[in-house]
Amino acid sequence: MKSVSEGSESSRRRFLTMEQVSEELNVGLPQIRALLKSGELRGIQVGGRGIWRIGVQDVEDFIEGAYRKTAERIAAGDV
Repeated sequence: MKSVSEGSESSRRRFLTMEQVSEELNVGLPQIRALLKSGELRGIQVGGRGIWRIGVQDVEDFIEGAYRKTAERIAAGDV
């Protein structure tokens, strides 16, 4: 599977749906909702029904931050 930043169709888009982010991160929609609600993953709500859209760069930033936090936990012996 190509990452969001590679030459896939999604890399030409500015925003992704929750379903696309769920597939990219290989987690369920409830986890994406929780990440958005907690602010760990940035997103915006658009339209009258408040449909979530997540920026491609926000997904990349989230992944980078997750790697950084994991490395810090490993270095601290918290794994």
